[in-house]
Amino acid sequence: MKKILLGMSTDELKLLATASGEKEYRGKQVADWIYRQGCRVIDDMKNLPDAFKIRLVGEYEVGRSDIVKMRRSKDGTFKLLLRPAFDELIETVGMPYEERFSCCVSTQMGCAIGCAFCATGAGGFKRNLATGEIIDQVLTVGEVALKEKLLGVGGRISHVVFMGMGEPLINYDATLAAVKLLNAELNIGMRNITVSSIGYVPGIYRLAKEQLQLTLAVSLHASEDTLRRRMVPGMSRYTLKEIVDACRAYFRENGRRVTFEYCLLKGVNDTRDDAIRLAALLKGINCHVNLIPFNPVEGSGFKSPEPGRVADFRQVLEDASIPVTQREQRGAGIEAACGQLRRQFT
Repeated sequence: MKKILLGMSTDELKLLATASGEKEYRGKQVADWIYRQGCRVIDDMKNLPDAFKIRLVGEYEVGRSDIVKMRRSKDGTFKLLLRPAFDELIETVGMPYEERFSCCVSTQMGCAIGCAFCATGAGGFKRNLATGEIIDQVLTVGEVALKEKLLGVGGRISHVVFMGMGEPLINYDATLAAVKLLNAELNIGMRNITVSSIGYVPGIYRLAKEQLQLTLAVSLHASEDTLRRRMVPGMSRYTLKEIVDACRAYFRENGRRVTFEYCLLKGVNDTRDDAIRLAALLKGINCHVNLIPFNPVEGSGFKSPEPGRVADFRQVLEDASIPVTQREQRGAGIEAACGQLRRQFT
């Protein structure tokens, strides 16, 4: 099996060039073709010497995916079912806004956490994605968005959220490498990158030590541990207090406000008492709460609360001086919203 160029940094590609007997700048040219020109085939790298291209083709391929299926929502959001170089399937989402364009990437094929309300975990866990497979999603979404004339202001992807399939902090090394490549090679500002976690405590502490200016978003979905264990069985080893304490450490290390995600499920975690407990749990931490009314998942049995119930929950948090927003629902009609990705053809 050939090795993959996508996922290597410019410095790594320079070393590859010199190891092949070429000048260092040839590696920079390869990086330009991959990351800035969107080149999919080594033979198309026109300014490389033929001998270098022959050596590369013998051992490497670029590592781009094929689009198996695309679904598009009325609001412009689109979901891509991709087949990466290693012949599996993943989903990624492009989201146009008035002043930005955001790409939601997956970091695993499937997910082992098994959240009760999430479609991804229902399909089981296959494997971690490689760094290049994560970066490929951004490049492919950008290509589609350009073709569909959806990029708007700036003409490129400006934000990336690691909120697709899988737990990014379990696939830590590939996630971190992808974050750094997005910043260095695709010129996406670190503050425009969000890494989401279901509350993997060791990963939060490890990410805190990196001292990167990205946004950490941590999914709680419950205000007490008994319900949390039922909702998020794959993370039952960590209490809510342990998760929030890790987030406090993240803020101390980085000075970056933490976002807490809370999926509201009708009759499950949406009461006033739930909101009061959540406010007490988050007391004193520099944070922001993102409320996410449940997006429909076939067979889950859950429903979204009525708007008034969501408003009441939000008011309790605001009365406790906790900044709150409600997640704009985008792509739910094409199963591209939070918790709906599942690697399917239909």
